Amino acid sequence: MFMAGSRTSFARAQRQTPSLADTRLWDRLRGGKLDGLKFRRQHTADRFFPDFACYQLRLILEIDGGVHQRDDVILRDHLRQVELEASGWTVLRFTDVEALEHPDRVIAAIRQHVTALH
Repeated sequence: MFMAGSRTSFARAQRQTPSLADTRLWDRLRGGKLDGLKFRRQHTADRFFPDFACYQLRLILEIDGGVHQRDDVILRDHLRQVELEASGWTVLRFTDVEALEHPDRVIAAIRQHVTALH
């Protein structure tokens, strides 16, 4: 998500009030739990604050809640993703339902992509 105001304050607030899906996925990513990779939560990638980012692989993970099904948000997400990809980032998107109900599938999909990047 992009914010024109205080970027540090926004990122801090996002880290302090994560969604349940973000929390569950973070538990599986933090501390190098996913193949020793270091992910950061709500840290800047270019001018955006993705849910999770692995700077080493330039890989972004986004967990999309229901609001991301609205037309205006779909367009904003698309434009943001195009900009990130143009800057060398890869963006993987999952729904909050996938992250909550099928976390093993989400981790497997991330691992598959990480393997393809190596």
